Amino acid sequence: MISLPTPSDSGLPRRYGDFPTFPAALDYAAQGKSGFNIYSGKGALLETLPYSTLREQAIETARRLLSLGLEPGDRVAIVAESDGDFARIFFGCQYAGLVPAPLPLPVAFGGREGYVGTLRGMIEGAAASAVVIASIISSWTDEITAGLDLKFSGTPAELLETPITVETLPSVQPDDLSYLQFSSGSTRFPMGIAVTQRSGMANAHAIALNGLKVRETGDRCVSWLPLYHDMGLVGFFLTPMTCQLSVDMLPTREFARRPHVWLDLISRNRGTISYSPSFGYELCARRATSIELDLSSWRVAGIGGDMIRYHILEDFAQRFASVGFDSGAFTASYGMAEATLAISFAPLGSGIRTDTIDLRALETRGEAIPSNDPTRALRTFVICGEVLPRHELEVRDPQGNVLHDRQIGAVFVRGPSLMQGYFRRPQETARVVDANGWLNTGDLGYMLDGQVVITGRAKDLIIINGRNIWPQDLEWSAETEISSLRSRDVAVFSVDEDEGEKIVALVQCRASSPEARETLKTETANLFRRQHGVDVSVILVPPHTLPQTSSGKLTRARAKAMLLSGAFQPLETSSVSVA
Repeated sequence: MISLPTPSDSGLPRRYGDFPTFPAALDYAAQGKSGFNIYSGKGALLETLPYSTLREQAIETARRLLSLGLEPGDRVAIVAESDGDFARIFFGCQYAGLVPAPLPLPVAFGGREGYVGTLRGMIEGAAASAVVIASIISSWTDEITAGLDLKFSGTPAELLETPITVETLPSVQPDDLSYLQFSSGSTRFPMGIAVTQRSGMANAHAIALNGLKVRETGDRCVSWLPLYHDMGLVGFFLTPMTCQLSVDMLPTREFARRPHVWLDLISRNRGTISYSPSFGYELCARRATSIELDLSSWRVAGIGGDMIRYHILEDFAQRFASVGFDSGAFTASYGMAEATLAISFAPLGSGIRTDTIDLRALETRGEAIPSNDPTRALRTFVICGEVLPRHELEVRDPQGNVLHDRQIGAVFVRGPSLMQGYFRRPQETARVVDANGWLNTGDLGYMLDGQVVITGRAKDLIIINGRNIWPQDLEWSAETEISSLRSRDVAVFSVDEDEGEKIVALVQCRASSPEARETLKTETANLFRRQHGVDVSVILVPPHTLPQTSSGKLTRARAKAMLLSGAFQPLETSSVSVA
């Protein structure tokens, strides 16, 4: 076992991603002492990988890749473990002018068949010429790659043993493709988001300098986030390297079993910057631990990757205040892979700032009217901060007019971080990026004193009797008010019937008796009727059956498709369905 991780201070003058390409950034970082540190799910240090060593190994890997007959611009699919091999291969691709496409591990895909089908769709979407498959699923290689025209398929170990016959590396330019990012919702028709060296560096620079405000000395990153997701790949793999920060990395697939190892690593190594979706904070707050923690060093406790659930953050802050956690460290942000990662950041040190509004005015008039009247239906949103410098954000109505503060509309962004487009999908790209470079994010929201508030995804909006109903409002009500439910236990969507749209709620139920199940069903339906004034068909399903994206987010579209195809086996109750 390795005894010491790389130090927090690199010994170099801090540079904030002001490089033309990622290879140029690694060339500079390699002159210092910082790097990646790979930990087991139990918190044991498995590998120390200084950027100096990584650079040498990446250049050697680049020569191996080109020796396979790959040519600059070819795509290399990598099933992404959070380990040193991924780093060597990813940066090997960067030096070789190849385009890596990180792919997910087999979690939340509904079994082996569903996973293999999704993976093959991504490989074909990337038109990959090589596929590197994590050793943990190496026995599936033939099934994953059958019939594909590849110059290489195998494990990282097999790749790193191939002979070197090519020594000369290409000159990588800012407008060359750096990587393909498959969005976490990519399923049936996966689309790779094409990010150039220039766009990736622009976002890393803005994140480090303007979003996180990385300090000259003392900062250190800790992450369990998946490297096949934009928040893990850009936020805690690429960006730290571009500003010479050390990163302590935990395996994503083991996080849910031992979430407190994340906090222990922050405590032990004096981590200062770490992010998680809401459910990561919830797991830590809900589970008991005997680990002695000191979280006083944690200055940026980022929250992103899904709609922010502020009550979960309140629970976390209350639970860990006694061990030095400062709720002011919470940092809300907004972003998406189509913008490389980040679009906006809330001011550091301000904690979570919220806006409580009249829910009925939101639903019927599309206005965010502030209200604290307890007799009215209210909704609290998290304020996600100002757009990054050199980027623009507008909220527009359906006719394209820019709206005033507190008017709900579609969120558009523009700036140097935007994707080149969906890889080899010009029509799909043209649907979301206009001739002036504005990206339709697919999100709805409103502006408030120069900061953006996101209210939900446009495609998830339910329209019933002239009301715009956000499914997460119903989901969060049930998960907050009903003690037996947890976050991601409820999926709400609408289905079309002859008489119009009907709202359906799939609810994961852990109760075994028909009576307890019936109680949950009735309680949930009554809650929706009482708090939201809507009738909802509540369907109980077994635990762990609601589909999630590769990054752990609930996917309503897939849940709806599964219901309509008969994939769910509703649990028996003691009486008829409540509608």
